Amino acid sequence: MTDQAVDTQVSSPLAETSAPRAVRDAGAPEFVGRQRELKELRADIARTGLDTLSGRKPARARVLLIAGRPGSGRTALAERLVTELADDYADGQLHARLTEPDGRPVPTERTARELLDALSVPTAPGATEDELTEKLREALAVRRVLMLLDGAADAEQVDPLLPDAPQCLVVATSLGPLTGISDVRPCTLGGLDTKSALDLLTGYTGSVRITVDPRAAEHLAEQCGHQPAALVLAGGWLAARPKASVAELAKMLHNLPDDDSTEQGSPGSLPRVFRFVYDALPGPAARILRLLCLAPAGLADPHTASALAGCSISAAATTLADFARLGLLRRTGTELAQGPEYAVPGCLQPLLQGLTETQDRPGEVQLARARMLERAVRLLHSCRAVTEPEGSPARGRLAGLPRALRFDSPQAADDWLRLRRPALLASARLAVADGDLDTLARRLMAALTRALVAHCDTEAAADLYGIHRLVLDVAERRDLPREQAAALLNLGDLDAGTGRTREALTRYRAALDAARAAKDPYALGRAMESVGGAYQELGDLQRAADWFGRALSDRLARGERLDAARLYGRIGSTLTYAGRYGEALRNWRSAASGYRKAGEIPSYARALSEMARVQEYAGRPEESLRTCQEAVQWARQAQDVRLQAALQLRLADTLDRLGDSASAGLHRSAAERMLGEELAEAGSAAGPEGVPTTSAEQSSEAGAG
Repeated sequence: MTDQAVDTQVSSPLAETSAPRAVRDAGAPEFVGRQRELKELRADIARTGLDTLSGRKPARARVLLIAGRPGSGRTALAERLVTELADDYADGQLHARLTEPDGRPVPTERTARELLDALSVPTAPGATEDELTEKLREALAVRRVLMLLDGAADAEQVDPLLPDAPQCLVVATSLGPLTGISDVRPCTLGGLDTKSALDLLTGYTGSVRITVDPRAAEHLAEQCGHQPAALVLAGGWLAARPKASVAELAKMLHNLPDDDSTEQGSPGSLPRVFRFVYDALPGPAARILRLLCLAPAGLADPHTASALAGCSISAAATTLADFARLGLLRRTGTELAQGPEYAVPGCLQPLLQGLTETQDRPGEVQLARARMLERAVRLLHSCRAVTEPEGSPARGRLAGLPRALRFDSPQAADDWLRLRRPALLASARLAVADGDLDTLARRLMAALTRALVAHCDTEAAADLYGIHRLVLDVAERRDLPREQAAALLNLGDLDAGTGRTREALTRYRAALDAARAAKDPYALGRAMESVGGAYQELGDLQRAADWFGRALSDRLARGERLDAARLYGRIGSTLTYAGRYGEALRNWRSAASGYRKAGEIPSYARALSEMARVQEYAGRPEESLRTCQEAVQWARQAQDVRLQAALQLRLADTLDRLGDSASAGLHRSAAERMLGEELAEAGSAAGPEGVPTTSAEQSSEAGAG
């Protein structure tokens, strides 16, 4: 699949205009009207609540509800109110959208996590909805914040997010009342008053065309039902045609057939005005607009529009800018290399979906969606490849990509990924939900995972958890046991990394079953070892050693000697913790032998170090001293300064026990000198799993003997 089909040479919807650039680029004017509603909402904040009237202290934040149908300006009013109240809430504002562009409610788990991220509160990747909402309430209990919950579907969606903190304030928007949340009086929006409606039109047309024919302007406002969204579209149409009069537009809207007054379940004037503006677009531009209903999370940039329509990026960028001037899109404030990012207004989304269903063949729509996903995959490959060293194969492949798909630097790729991450995650969710593009969905999720790991590292753990769950959904739907095993192992690793060991164990056991079904030896061995690691973390050392033994037998049967040596070490570590020093020592000897045969000198030195530790625990200090001295020699050969320092400390402790305090002091001085030279180095030396790898850990364990 190509990234760019034949350029359709999309013409600008504003190609015929001669309006001054300042007017055409102005976009929507500042917020107008709604002063009465703002005053009522402000008064509602100070209104005595039911708790106070009954003599109880308010237990929760006050909720202000703005209700209105799509296009009524409920979100704009809520945002204006939040802006005016911002100074009263020292800990800032939170904003969450509770409805997807296609009308589905956003899962509460995702909303709570996004709000916690905005508060910089860390969360476990696999945390449940109850855990996240509880953590959110705890975080808000000590803060004074203003929260905007936009597009609530029902009270059940809002209630878990409400702070148990009367010093906070929640502003919610919805289609109607939120029955079930006590002490909430909705501010229900109708149309704008006539003066405000004319002010809104003036922001697009300038004052002359309104003042020369005020009656026509009032008639136009009536044709728009005084609804802000409809007025914006009418204003954008007039701004694009400076020679058209307000009276002409009012007459054309009045003469529209009555059966266009309601469309796709959106009552009122908005569908009527939208269809009029849409019909005035050139065919290629109209097609792009229709396909924008497929944009993930309702967010469109030139790359997205270009891929959907199969046109050039420059043509897509021009068309998106024209749509914004017409009021069909709004800028989000995010600036990308190819141009700004835009949002499809929620009130237009169902209208665009309806047009797509009636005017585009299903195969064409699916092809457009596939082009968009393919473009995202290639951008993600480029995003990751730019982090590879110069001269690497990935950099070579990157040089062969079209210029528009390449990033100039790792920083440019990092900026793009951070800005587009919400849309990319939404793309993955939509691709999986589609069900007919599973191959592309799997490629997208793999590319997104690699890009997030390359650029975001640990801060992307929650996103990675969500992606692996999506992979698991596709694998189960398509009966792909190998991919099920991989997804379950990845989910288990993320659970284990955040202390959710029992959840991780459940994942690993399920991965074991999937790996057996897939007859995948790699996944099977990794699952057995992971099960052992989970039992070790839970303190069930007998089961841990047993599962490590099964994984060891599997590795030995396949001749994987280096992995077998590592597993000998994990068994030795487990048996050491269990106090079974004789068995532990035998396993560490096997580990050391395996590493030496493989030429892994650093690992061999560490295995000797662990043998010395076990000998010391077993009450054999002379043997421990000899083994530790041998380990020092090999660590010196491996040029592992940190391990040398740790071994010097262990030698010092052993010599103290043997009564040679003078020699012990010399070894401690040597260790301090080595560590002092390494202070500028971050992190610790890498080693086999189950073996302490930092000097601090090793010195403490040596002292514990």
